[in-house]
Amino acid sequence: MNQKSLPQVATPTRLFRVQLSATRRGARLARLLTERQLDDWGVPFAEAATQVVAELASNAVLHGRVAGRDFRLGLRLHADRTLRIEVTDARGDRIPRVHDPVSADAESGRGLLIVGAYADRWGTDEAPAGCKVVWAELGAPGRGSP
Repeated sequence: MNQKSLPQVATPTRLFRVQLSATRRGARLARLLTERQLDDWGVPFAEAATQVVAELASNAVLHGRVAGRDFRLGLRLHADRTLRIEVTDARGDRIPRVHDPVSADAESGRGLLIVGAYADRWGTDEAPAGCKVVWAELGAPGRGSP
């Protein structure tokens, strides 16, 4: 067997997933678990990623909640240090949109603007059972990431 036929061994992707109650407490726990997990992985832009999780989890609780259904948080750290954050909620019929600028004294309406400011890119995907996944990707330092 020559070296050309040997399989390439890539650095494994790190994965974290958890299902949480679609409550304020669940959203807060998503943020705290993200802080701890990213610290364990040594992610240098953990503060920015934690802010993105806080916004997406909050949106899942406020806009994606269905009584009796939870939301799911997923973190995937790729070998190139790109972090993909996924929040899955039960309201696939409510696709998030960035609205017109809100007034300075408004109490809400800035969440996706914050996500867009921290993330290299973000979007939504359909998920089974009428759910949706809102995701954001943050790149490794030096690639235009936070």
